[in-house]
Order: sequence, then C-alpha cells, then structure tokens
Amino acid sequence: MDSAGDIAIRVRGLTVRFGRATILENLDLDVRQGETLGFVGPSGSGKSVLLRTIVGLVPHQVGTIEVLGTELDSASTKERERIEQRWGILFQNGALFSSLTVAQNIEVPLKEHTKLSRGLIDELSALKIGLVGLAPEAADKYPSQLSGGMKKRAGLARALALDPEILFLDEPTAGLDPIGAAAFDQLILSLHWNLHLTVFMVTHDLDSLMTICDRIAVLGKKRVIAIGTVDELLRHDDPWIREYFHGPRGRAASAAE
Repeated sequence: MDSAGDIAIRVRGLTVRFGRATILENLDLDVRQGETLGFVGPSGSGKSVLLRTIVGLVPHQVGTIEVLGTELDSASTKERERIEQRWGILFQNGALFSSLTVAQNIEVPLKEHTKLSRGLIDELSALKIGLVGLAPEAADKYPSQLSGGMKKRAGLARALALDPEILFLDEPTAGLDPIGAAAFDQLILSLHWNLHLTVFMVTHDLDSLMTICDRIAVLGKKRVIAIGTVDELLRHDDPWIREYFHGPRGRAASAAE
C-alpha cells in the first residue's frame, strides 16, 4: 500500500456522466510520485475523459480527485490555481494558438502566471524550445508552418513552461510515423528523468508503453480493471488485456524490446 506522500494523483469513487450515458463509474486510481503511468483501454472507454476530468475540463458527478495533496473540489480558487501551475498538459493535436508563433505560445502561461520581465520570458521561451529538441528558428514559426511532430514538440514546450511536477499526455505519438514516434518516446523518457516528472500518459501505442512506462493502468467496464508493470499485465487473465498484449502488435512490441 502506497503512503499518502508517495501519491501524486489520487482518484476515489469517480463517476462521470454525459446526459444519461455513464462514462466512468466508481473509478479508483493512484498515480505515484515520479512514475510514468500509461493509460490504455478500448476505444471509447473514457481514457481521455478521465484525463480531462482530473485537470478540470470535464465535470464529475461523484467522487474525489486529489492532486499533490490537495483535494480539488474543496480547494479555494487560489489553491486550485497554484495546483494547476504545477501540472502541464499536451493534448493530442498540440492545441496551439494558431495566431501566435511558437515562442508566443510558450510565453502565454509565463505571462499569465508570473511577473517575470520581458527579457527573462524570452530567455525561458528559447530554453523550452531547445529542451524539446526544436531548432531556435522554430520560435518565429506559426503552427500552420510546422509538421505534426514539430507541433507536438511545441505543445510540449508550452506544457513545460512553468516547470511542472506533473505532465499529462493525451495520445502524444498519435499521427507520427514510427521514426518520429520513437524519437518522441525518447524525448519523454529523457524529460521524465532529467526533470523528475510524474507522467500520466493516455496512449494506444504499445511501443510507447514498453519504452517509457513504469506501470500501465487498463480502463474497462467504466473503471480501472488492472494496473501494474508490463510483465504483470502480460500474465493477466482479462480477455481484452490478453488480446492487447499478446496479439500480433503486442508480440511485435515485446520482441523489439
């Protein structure tokens, strides 16, 4: 049993409904400090809904969400703002502001949440651009001028702008070719270790799971049905888990390790 101090995200009894449709029901989840947790499940099972519920973009009807020791529903507005500044989010398409350059996108949270000088904001923006492996000249480009992989890296740079402790990733390698996806996996792995991040990653990508995740949680039947290491899930007897990890793609990913 993990102690409270070891847990970055604690979810208890979470229920999310859209109208009459129940997406998540009585869901429990612990994300440990400093781990990379991959989150998988059948399409439409609510993986991205869970991520968006944790960060407050989707309301929940029942249950509690605690992040870094703060219960979010009972937190004051200022307490909530302080917690939100301790996480960063990379959405599937990067979610960049199309009218802003890469540098300006990264500067948005710095201007909103800090009182840093213009010069220091410029320096931090350039630092984050280099941190995610983009060339300095990417700073002045608009999202429409970027490749899919560059958009994701720019979105990641913005997610890291405030030096968060938790990084949420929603399908980070979706749409990337195998070479680009592998490079992005290595980038996340490097950032995780060098910045001491806790990473919550929703993905379908078996290679990503095998490469960078400490544990994997499986969503099914509206709740977490299993959580553990790859080796532990390989021995699980749930039919969907067995098909996912022992099917042709699962065998190929395992062979590549």
